[in-house]
Parts: sequence; structure tokens; C-alpha cells
Amino acid sequence: MMKTDTTAIRKRSQIAKANRTMFIWVAGGAAIVSFALVASYFLFNKLAYNEKVLIEKNHTVSVLNKNNAAVPELENEVRALDANADLAKVKANDKDQAIQVILDALPSEANSLALGGSLQNKLLTGIQGLTIESLQVDPVVGVETLSDADVVDASAQTDASAQNQVTFTFAVSGDQNALTQVLTNLEKSIRTINIRLLTIENQGSKQVMTVQGSAYYEPSKTVTLKDKKV
Repeated sequence: MMKTDTTAIRKRSQIAKANRTMFIWVAGGAAIVSFALVASYFLFNKLAYNEKVLIEKNHTVSVLNKNNAAVPELENEVRALDANADLAKVKANDKDQAIQVILDALPSEANSLALGGSLQNKLLTGIQGLTIESLQVDPVVGVETLSDADVVDASAQTDASAQNQVTFTFAVSGDQNALTQVLTNLEKSIRTINIRLLTIENQGSKQVMTVQGSAYYEPSKTVTLKDKKV
């Protein structure tokens, strides 16, 4: 009877030991699988991130290559403009390059005062029999002037400011030849001038021409390199 109990106890001890061993192996296997899953997830994210970085780098390299490839053609076009005889004829200063005429034709700032001075001192002067009755150049709202609240709302800007225009109005009087010369001067101006409204009326022995128009400007662009976080 004693031998039978000893055998049963030994079997139960072996079974318990086997269970503990199995538990340890299962727990170890589960830990290894969990570690492998976590490592795989980390490596996948790392590879995906590196792929995004490589895509952005390749895009930057592509843009730089295109820009560098366009430089020779741009240089040739600038040289051709600098040798343009028509541009050379209308240079403001003899020492200026011919391409400066293009920059003067589309200035980078609104500068309504300069436009008013050009109209008064160049385009409307030196014409025999012409009298300037009035001249008004409107400062660009949001650029040269602020609203009453000193806050510029881009959505509330006028059409002129939204399209980079400086509007003006002038009235001149004289005979038909003088008025025709005014229009000729405006047409020959290096500034891009758009006449939106023109009226001519007789006032006694003279004719009065009223012109409403606009000149254009193009704000300068700044090219800078920047860092992009991925």
C-alpha cells in the first residue's frame, strides 16, 4: 500500500514538473513572438519613414535639376533682350541695360506718386496747346494706405489692388492735335497703361478730354531654401 502511494506521488510530481516546463516554454515562446511583432512593427515604420524621406529628397533633386537645366536658356533670353534695339531706344538712362526697360515697365512696387510724376512730367508735358485741368492718382488700398481700422482685409480689397493696379484720372484741354498727342504718348509709354474710360466734350472754344485708366505693377518674388519636416 505504501509503495502504491509513493508511486502516485512521484507521478503527480512529474506531471506538475512537466506542466511547469510546458508553461515556461509557452510563456517564452509568447514573449519571443511578441518581441518579434514589436520589432517588425518598428522596422516597418522606420522603412516607411525612410521611404518618405527619400521621396522628398528625390523631388528636391528633380526640381533643382530642372532649374539648373533652365539657366542657360534663361541667360540666352536675357542677352537677347539686352541687345534688343527697341528696348535700347526707350531707356531712361543711357547707362542702363536694355532689360531695365522691362523692369521699369512693370515695377515691383505700387508707388502711385511715381506714376503721377510720370504722367505730369513726361506723358502730359511738352505738348503744344495742351493744358492739364486735373490729375489724380489713387493710392492702392491695402498696400499704400490702410483702412480706418488700420487692418487690411484681403477679401475686402478693391479690384485694382487685387489685380496689382494703380488707378488714375486726368483731364486735359486743347485742340484735336494736342489731345491726339496725349493718347500717342500713353501708347508709347513703357508703362503698361490700360484706358478704361475716355470722354471728350466741347467747352466753349476748347475740347476737354477726361481719361480714367490704370497702370500695373508686379510685386517682387523672393526665392529661398527652406527645410521641410517629414
